[in-house]
Amino acid sequence: MSKVLLIEDEWQLGQIVKDSLEMRGFEMLYAADGKEGLRLYQEHKPDVVVLDIMMPNMDGFTVTTEIRRQDNTTPIIFLTAKSQTTDVVKGFELGGNDYLKKPFSMDELIVRIKALLHRFKEAPEATSSAGADVIQIGQYMFNYTKQTLTRNNNTEFLSHREAEILRRLSENLNQVMERKTVLLDLWGDDSFFNARSMDVFITKLRRYLKDDPRVQIVNIRGVGYKLIF
Repeated sequence: MSKVLLIEDEWQLGQIVKDSLEMRGFEMLYAADGKEGLRLYQEHKPDVVVLDIMMPNMDGFTVTTEIRRQDNTTPIIFLTAKSQTTDVVKGFELGGNDYLKKPFSMDELIVRIKALLHRFKEAPEATSSAGADVIQIGQYMFNYTKQTLTRNNNTEFLSHREAEILRRLSENLNQVMERKTVLLDLWGDDSFFNARSMDVFITKLRRYLKDDPRVQIVNIRGVGYKLIF
């Protein structure tokens, strides 16, 4: 039985989601604010976290930041009433894996939860088969597990999604990394909005790697990206 932590300050909505997921076989933990939600996460280590962005005591962005300091693998789904691109992109940058805009259907939430659980249960095997967690990229040392990129004793701490994209680029060195494959793997679909979000992460990775001019992330128009050095 998968354990879901729901953090939602709208009590009525929280109870509806909690009851609906319990009826479908999930073990539920519920918190009405971010601070209590973080405490439940630390005590119970759920399989997936579903949380609102705007909450009292501690917002969803802060909760996600605290979770990612301890754990890079537990999937996180944001619930948001906001439609601004900047809010959703910020959530992805902090380590979120998916989002739903209110109002949403329970069937859609369940599909998203199951997809993330399936994907992340397979992740340990994929990581171990990929070899060492530390990869040299030109003058940089990329530590996938710690999510760090180091050059000349200067270390950049990557977000969860930045590290995931850089790992895929480095594993396909000098080969094209297909945009659609990454979008389906990390975002769950290849919509225009998610594609634009991915472009933001690529831009940030280029900025992190700019001090070694040999290292480039090249845009292969209409296909994807290629890491070369």
